[in-house]
Amino acid sequence: MRLSPDEIIFWQYGFFQLNATLVFTWVVMLVLVVGATLITRNLSVGLNRARWQNLLEIIVLAIEKQIEEVGLRHPRKALSFLATLFLFLAMSALGTIFPGFQPPTGSLSTTAALALCVFVAVPMFGIEERGLGNYLKSYAQPTFIMLPFNLISEISRTLALAVRLFGNMMSGAMIIAILLTITPFVFPVVMTALGLLTGMVQAYIFFILATVYIAAATRVRQPKSESEPESEPESEPEAEPEAEPEAEPEAEPRR
Repeated sequence: MRLSPDEIIFWQYGFFQLNATLVFTWVVMLVLVVGATLITRNLSVGLNRARWQNLLEIIVLAIEKQIEEVGLRHPRKALSFLATLFLFLAMSALGTIFPGFQPPTGSLSTTAALALCVFVAVPMFGIEERGLGNYLKSYAQPTFIMLPFNLISEISRTLALAVRLFGNMMSGAMIIAILLTITPFVFPVVMTALGLLTGMVQAYIFFILATVYIAAATRVRQPKSESEPESEPESEPEAEPEAEPEAEPEAEPRR
């Protein structure tokens, strides 16, 4: 029973080895590149659009809307990076329906590499949005004492991203392997479908967490100026006293 695709070695020469993680990672990337090339080679801006273009636009708009709802002010800036992460993880999960395919996300090296991509992308987007000085100052907010804790938080959440994804994918592969040895006909089909659902959920969670981290890094805090007077509640205008009706002059008596 193999718990990680790293254990499947196709070729080795000394310290260099070609394992299933590398092979299936390149397979997923090749599928994404070829699929994107075929779909986008005949894009149209008019009303007559192909079905593939309509499907692609629906997916892109849904991802962009999700990024905007998380809190990014300019979702299109991070769309290419975050959408690539999601599509890679989703395609790795979808590949499990093919016999012999080993999802590369079942390897700690792959999940660690994806987490490092997020670790590098967060300060890049933060510096681009806020500037180098303001971004570095955010590590010492609200006080300078928080500097080491904020640095530890950056490292710990990167490790959490890698370990969470690896643990969920490895546990699914372990359960399928155990059930395959017990009942080789019924339960593996059900568990494969469940593993597919779990992989899609993990892809969405990884995508959302990366979006949240980038949104937090690009958020600009605008403290309220002390010089501006606080706005007082507008007082209701006083009601003017009603004018008393003038008394009509009395008629003089006739003589």
